[in-house]
Amino acid sequence: MINSLSNRTEVQVRFNEADPLGIVWHGHYIQYFESGRESFGSLHGFGYLDVFREGFVTPIVNVQCDFKRSLRYGDIVIVETTFVPCEAAKLIFKYRLFNSKTNELVATGSSTQVFLEKEKLELQLTNPTFFENWKKANNLI
Repeated sequence: MINSLSNRTEVQVRFNEADPLGIVWHGHYIQYFESGRESFGSLHGFGYLDVFREGFVTPIVNVQCDFKRSLRYGDIVIVETTFVPCEAAKLIFKYRLFNSKTNELVATGSSTQVFLEKEKLELQLTNPTFFENWKKANNLI
């Protein structure tokens, strides 16, 4: 049975993330996704530095965000990040952002990353061994 791995983390909306009306600029939602990925990686042993030590980088090739409600300066955002297993040599994450005070869903989205060999920046068409081992260890294949 294939499982999925998730993580939840909180992010405080900072003053510089809001416009003069106190509403969070749309581009910062992508930064909240990034915070979710970093927290996920720390919890599940698959952070950017872990990948780098194995000789790879994982640039984002696609990101998508659907906005539901506005966030405001001072809000706390709960970022729910879920790894989506697939057979291809890529990382797919789905996100749900919630206002912690109201528990309202404020945005959903996804991102896709590919594996590049870190020195020559060559695209990897097959899963790196360490990634396959990580997926097996987490019952993701």
